Amino acid sequence: MLREAVASGINHIDTSDYYGPHITNQLIRAALSPYPHDLVLVTKVGARRGEDGSWLPAFSADDIARAVEDNLRNLGLETLDVVNLRAMFDPYGPAEGSIAAPLKALADLQRQGLVRHIGLSNVTAAQVAEGRSIAEIVCVQNHYNLAHRDDDALIDALAADGIAYVPFFPLGGFSPLQSATLSEVAQRLQATPMQVALAWLLQRAPNILLIPGTSSPAHLRENIAAASLALPDEAIVRLDGIAMAKAAE
Repeated sequence: MLREAVASGINHIDTSDYYGPHITNQLIRAALSPYPHDLVLVTKVGARRGEDGSWLPAFSADDIARAVEDNLRNLGLETLDVVNLRAMFDPYGPAEGSIAAPLKALADLQRQGLVRHIGLSNVTAAQVAEGRSIAEIVCVQNHYNLAHRDDDALIDALAADGIAYVPFFPLGGFSPLQSATLSEVAQRLQATPMQVALAWLLQRAPNILLIPGTSSPAHLRENIAAASLALPDEAIVRLDGIAMAKAAE
């Protein structure tokens, strides 16, 4: 899967050492090292896995340093391309709280040459502003898709400043997107509903980067094909109505 993705032109892979934990980065290293020169590996710190599989905060300076070291070791790198600090005040969504201490710890590791660029994940607009006062932020990774659009204003603000926005759960995550409107639009365009959902994201804003996950080569090829799917204005209006209908429920 990883080799086919890279051979197909994918040059942005989202990962973290707490996925698995550890096994995801080990698989990436086994499949792709030595890495293509244009491949960007984006990882995350700020969380850890409990023995029961739960997601727990890991925000201390020692936690951040250990997480960066783990990612470096398991990916087989001397410097991480991009490291996102994931806020864990609420593991299920953005919640207010200062990210200054862990971000300063991550910025220290950047000054040491272990991290090239810094991003944020699972954050509010206020936390983005706080983060940008501490370090240069190159990307924000939050939950967003055509049915979950809390970050509309944030996306536009980031686009104006040239900061990438990377929606996780672009296809709904653990609850896949299901909508009669989405299915109807897809049928009319002779595409799959998930292709239409990805195409909508790509047309939503110029700073959006996609990270749809899959374990199927066929699904990978479908996802890649979504990049060439142009949605007509009428389809976008109908798709925009999905979030409006959900908000009215």
